Amino acid sequence: MKQSNAAAKVKDLIGKAGPLVALILLGIFLTMKNENFLTVNNLMNVARQTALNGFLSLGMMVCILTAGIDLSIGYTMTLSTIIMAKCAVEMGMNPILCLLIGILAGAVLGLINGLLLTKCKLPHPFISTLGTQNIYKGIGLVITGATPIAGMPLAIKWAGSSFLSSNPDSPLSRIPVSFILMLIMYVIFSIFLNYTPLGRHIYAVGGNINTAGLSGINVDFVRTSVYVISGIMAAFGGIMLTGRTDSAYPLSGNLLENDAIAAVIIGGTSFFGGKGNVLGTFTGVLLISVLRNGLNLLNVSSDMQTIF
Repeated sequence: MKQSNAAAKVKDLIGKAGPLVALILLGIFLTMKNENFLTVNNLMNVARQTALNGFLSLGMMVCILTAGIDLSIGYTMTLSTIIMAKCAVEMGMNPILCLLIGILAGAVLGLINGLLLTKCKLPHPFISTLGTQNIYKGIGLVITGATPIAGMPLAIKWAGSSFLSSNPDSPLSRIPVSFILMLIMYVIFSIFLNYTPLGRHIYAVGGNINTAGLSGINVDFVRTSVYVISGIMAAFGGIMLTGRTDSAYPLSGNLLENDAIAAVIIGGTSFFGGKGNVLGTFTGVLLISVLRNGLNLLNVSSDMQTIF
């Protein structure tokens, strides 16, 4: 019994440390292969590009913790961003209000996913979110005429395009605001999942949904909540992307769910639910961002990058 417990602990430790070790080894390899990898400018570029998948992966993680999945997260991001952009650019509304509308739109789109699962009793979120993925994509194409919306107000671009200091002589002028906001959100999620009733209920539902229900947990509320959270994180990711590109593009969410799922699973979250943590997801996000950046530095073709 003691040997089996020790083996289980070693296996768990390897599972938690594995992504971090892989990230370190990848960093060493890229440093040896390209002298530009470890420069401040390149590392800050990685940090800036990490923010989008960082937010999406947080939303995906809470869904997977309940043994669910959100395949619509990319186009939830796109549609919420388009709604925000239309309010700001075409309707001339207050930019701060437009940001709030975009976040609210993400929450509503996530709520639809949750209700399809819990109230409409679709058999698995794979089915419901695959359907809404295409619906949200289609709505975005229709209301934009398949053309991007550009010319965002500064208040909307700030989070995705700004740095901690506007003084070019300050070291803070190289640190992107988007990365700092992402780090803050990861701290918030760590506290939320570990120290709040809803956070603990998310783990309980993913661990054993029947036992969770028998213990008095409102399973439908928990399962709906994670999709609302996913929608909100998608909207935050959209704000970061819009700030970086100064546009809301109707196909910007294409295949973004793949990176989010990969980051979450690489980070140690179980597809069967009930197991995973924020630090692991963060490591998975960094691993994917560093890999993409390294492939670009090594001039690997886009086709080969897809294989990697």
